Amino acid sequence: MTNSEQVWPLVEAKKDYFIALSDHVWGTPELLYAEFRSVSEHIAALDHEGFRLTRDVAGLPTAVMGEAGFGGPVVAILGEFDALAGLSQEAGLAERRPIEPGGSGHGCGHNMLGSAALLAATAVKDWLQRSGTPGRVRYYGCPAEEGGSAKTYMVRAGVFDDVDAAVTWHPGGTTRVDTLPYLANSTMDFHFVGRAAHASSSAHLGRSALDAVELMSVGVNYMREHMPSHARIHYAILDGGGPAANVVQARAAVRYVVRGRDNPEVAELSARVRKIAEAAAMMSETEVSWKVISGCSNLLSNEPLQKAMARHYQHLGPVPFDDADRAFAAEMQRTLDPKDIWTDYARVGMKVKPNTPLCDFIVPNEARGEPVMGSTDVGDVSWKVPTVQARVATHAIGTPAHTWQIVAQGKAGAAHKGLVYAAKVMAATAIDVLTDADLRLAAKKDHLASTGGRYDCPIPDDIQPAVKPWPAACSCTAGDRPK
Repeated sequence: MTNSEQVWPLVEAKKDYFIALSDHVWGTPELLYAEFRSVSEHIAALDHEGFRLTRDVAGLPTAVMGEAGFGGPVVAILGEFDALAGLSQEAGLAERRPIEPGGSGHGCGHNMLGSAALLAATAVKDWLQRSGTPGRVRYYGCPAEEGGSAKTYMVRAGVFDDVDAAVTWHPGGTTRVDTLPYLANSTMDFHFVGRAAHASSSAHLGRSALDAVELMSVGVNYMREHMPSHARIHYAILDGGGPAANVVQARAAVRYVVRGRDNPEVAELSARVRKIAEAAAMMSETEVSWKVISGCSNLLSNEPLQKAMARHYQHLGPVPFDDADRAFAAEMQRTLDPKDIWTDYARVGMKVKPNTPLCDFIVPNEARGEPVMGSTDVGDVSWKVPTVQARVATHAIGTPAHTWQIVAQGKAGAAHKGLVYAAKVMAATAIDVLTDADLRLAAKKDHLASTGGRYDCPIPDDIQPAVKPWPAACSCTAGDRPK
C-alpha cells in the first residue's frame, strides 16, 4: 500500500468532525479580517487534534498556524474561511431566500476550503505519527482572501520562508488540478475633496467631488480600449458625498481594482489610473489622494507538483456523488443561464456534457480553455514557495462564484463529498512532498525557473492590513478570544 493510500483512511476516520466544522462556519459567515467565530472554531479543532499553535500570524488577529511533526521538510496546507457581503441564503433551496436580508454568505465556498484543508493537515499529522517519518505539516488558516490579500501580507512577513512546498484547493464546478493562470491585482481607494455650496443659488462657488468621481469613471472607460485584452478594471463608489441632491458634494470616494498578467503590468496600468484621477481632479478643481488597500501577485504553476497531484486524482476517480446529489444539482442548474454552464466547460476546454448536473469526470492536466480572469492571494505564496492548487467539484456545473446559488449548495451532500475528496488529494500530495526528495528538488527547480529567485511584494511596505480588533465580549461558539 502506497503512502497516499495509507493516508486516505485517516481522512475518512475524521471526516464527520470536519464536515461539521464546515457547516458551522457556513452558519456564521464573516467578512474579511472579522472572522472571529470562524478562526475560533479552527483554533479549537487544531487544539483538539494536538497541533502546536501560533495565533495572530503576521500580526493578523484572525490568522492561525498549526504545526505537527518534527524535523525533515515542511509542507504548508492553506485554508480560508471568509465570506462575502450580501449573499445570505438558506441552504438546500433552489430559489433566492436570504436568511438575513443584506447579510453575508459563503458565496465562494470558503467554509469548505478551510475545513478540508484542516482535515488534510490532520490526516498528514496522523500519518507522520504512525509512520515515524521525519517532517512537518502546517495548517495556515488565512483570513481575508476576498479583497484583503491576507496571504500577501503573510508572505511579506516571512511566515512561509522555511516552507518547502504549499498545497491548497478551491471548491468548483469541475474536478481538476488548477493549471490555469490567475491575474495579479491591486486595489486602490481614491478620495476627492471639493467645496460645498448650495446647488442652486451658489453652485458657481462649489467644486463637486462627485463630479470628479464621475469624470474619473469616464477617463477609465476610455482607457479600457487601450490596455491588454486580458486586463480588467473594476470600481465601486464608496462615498457619493451624501443623499442631498441640492448640495454640491464636497467629498466623494471610489475604489478601483486593477488586474493584469503580472505585477509589473498591474503597476503600469495602476499608474495610468492614477493619472486619470489627477486629471479628473484638475478638471473639477478638486483635490485627490489615493492609497493602496490590497494587492496580490499572479499565480505561478509548478509542473512537478501538478503532475504529482494529478496521479492522486486518477487513483481516486471522480467525486462519488449519488443520485440525491445529482437531483439537487439539477434543480440548481435550472436557476442558471445556459451560458453559465457553457462557461464552466469552456474554462477547461471541453464541450458541454448534456444531463450532467455534477462533474462525473476529471479534467486532464493538459486541457486548456478560457483563461481565468480572477485573482487569488495564493499567487503570492506561489512566488515564495512551490505551490499547487486543486479544484474539486462541490456544486452544480455552471454555478457562478460569488452568488446565492453557491451559498445554497454549501451544506449539501455534494459539498460534503467534495470536501472529503479534496482533503484526500491534498493529504496525499503533501505526503509526496514530505517523502520524495526528488519531487522537492524538481519542484524547487521549476519554481526558480519561474521566479528567477525574486519576489516583489505588490503591497507597499508602509501599507498595513485593515484588521479589526477582537470584540470585547466575543460570542464565539468555541469560547472567547483564545489566549
